[in-house]
Amino acid sequence: MMNKLILIAFLCCMTLSFGQRTENREKIKSLKVAFITDRLELSAKEAQQFWPVYNDYEDKREALRQKERTQIKSKIRDAAALTEKEAEELLKQFLSFEEEEEELDRSFLKEISKVITAKKTLLLLRSEEEFKRQLIKQYRHNKGGGGYR
Repeated sequence: MMNKLILIAFLCCMTLSFGQRTENREKIKSLKVAFITDRLELSAKEAQQFWPVYNDYEDKREALRQKERTQIKSKIRDAAALTEKEAEELLKQFLSFEEEEEELDRSFLKEISKVITAKKTLLLLRSEEEFKRQLIKQYRHNKGGGGYR
């Protein structure tokens, strides 16, 4: 029952609010918190320990992705204009970012496993994917003209 209520709230909020970017990020974050809390069935004590670790990880992951976007992705679009040496250096940077992201994920999983059970950690991974799928589905629905404008 709670899952259905959260899903309905999620879909309503996403449909009504896809215009304002900053507000959307905050709404999406709030919906994600509710979605994950519900899916993991976090107790108050677990939630109190879980969210600081999770939020720290999310902040670090976003900072890393932002850094990657500014330093690498923009240059990859113009790959044809790069010299071979520049392309090799950019590829090294890309691989370095991939390794850094992998290490961040590994570190987070070790840390979060101290806060919640292994089963809940696996549920977290699945829940994040489910949330992303729902978000993309709603975005496509709105882009296709099916949402409110």
